[in-house]
Amino acid sequence: MMVERKRDEGEAMAMNGPRQEGEAEAAAAPATAVTGEKGEGERDDGERADGEERKEESEEEEEEEEKKDKVELEEWSELRLAIAELSPISRRGGKLCSSPPTLPFLGLSHLLLRLLDKIGPTMAVLRLDVQRNIERLQELYLQDPSKYSTLTAMVEKETDDGTVRKADSCARAILWLTRSMDFSVALLQRLEEEEEEGSDQQSLAQLVEAAYKVSLKPWHGWISSAACKIALKLIPERAIFVGWLMGENQSYSLPKLEIEKLVQLLQPFLDDIHAMLAKFKLDRLKST
Repeated sequence: MMVERKRDEGEAMAMNGPRQEGEAEAAAAPATAVTGEKGEGERDDGERADGEERKEESEEEEEEEEKKDKVELEEWSELRLAIAELSPISRRGGKLCSSPPTLPFLGLSHLLLRLLDKIGPTMAVLRLDVQRNIERLQELYLQDPSKYSTLTAMVEKETDDGTVRKADSCARAILWLTRSMDFSVALLQRLEEEEEEGSDQQSLAQLVEAAYKVSLKPWHGWISSAACKIALKLIPERAIFVGWLMGENQSYSLPKLEIEKLVQLLQPFLDDIHAMLAKFKLDRLKST
């Protein structure tokens, strides 16, 4: 019997290999799965898995926030963007500001470009002029942002250089951008007045023409006037334009309160700029 038992143990050793030191103790120890305790390696794996899961959740939350921000930005109307641009500008004691700030003016000028884009390709000539004027101001501003933080500083610089009345001067760029914003205000006011009176609505082309006559036409020569007259014939439908003003996913009713607020903020700002230009005798310049 002893011989057979030894033979059986030898066969087992041949099949499974010699038992390593400590295996007997491991076999005798209770299984961790039974006791519910985890070994050190298992804890590390679990912590690593938890960390990866938390990282994935964090990334998903960031993606959701980005999507939410994008949707909110898309839903912001152009009117609200303009109001946000103007809101930080304060007027002290009701007096005109002799040094209108440059950056808000540039921000509004970029919104003006978008306004012209929505009116349609018929405004391509005016849009090109606006774009060039913006680039001219940006170029000078970036040379020394602290020095040219106001429009007045730009005009003073060109006055000292003797270039203030040149066709490609920043002073002329400021003048024509301001007049283009006058046009925008006139157009918005006509949209608001029509809604308030409840009269038969005019087409967008009629409203644009009326705004043009009181804001830009007095300063345009016959070439510019002729170009604008042709452009008026290809302006899009009024509903499309109003929808763009309101932003995506918004009501198509006219945003009367937003127009009023924008005009209240924008008109004094434009008045400040006109007063500054008049000080340098630049407010009566005309185009060809």
